[in-house]
Amino acid sequence: MNLLLIRLIIFAVLFFAGLQLYRMYREWKLDREAQLPGDSHEEGGQMVRCAWCKVHVPEADALREQGEWFCSSAHRDRFLQEQHPEE
Repeated sequence: MNLLLIRLIIFAVLFFAGLQLYRMYREWKLDREAQLPGDSHEEGGQMVRCAWCKVHVPEADALREQGEWFCSSAHRDRFLQEQHPEE
């Protein structure tokens, strides 16, 4: 009976030690992923608003013309046509 109790205690200790090691590994992995450059959450950068349709797009994907941001070249052209209709 004593041998069974000792085995149970050893199993419990090994189980909790393994659980602690897993938690430490998971925390280390999350910290490492957070430190990597080019994090997926900040891939596009700051959001800017299209002057024509008012939709927000990542700055990296937007076009800039005359101090205004645009989501596409078509919206840029339409906006500039309205600004200068005589051309």
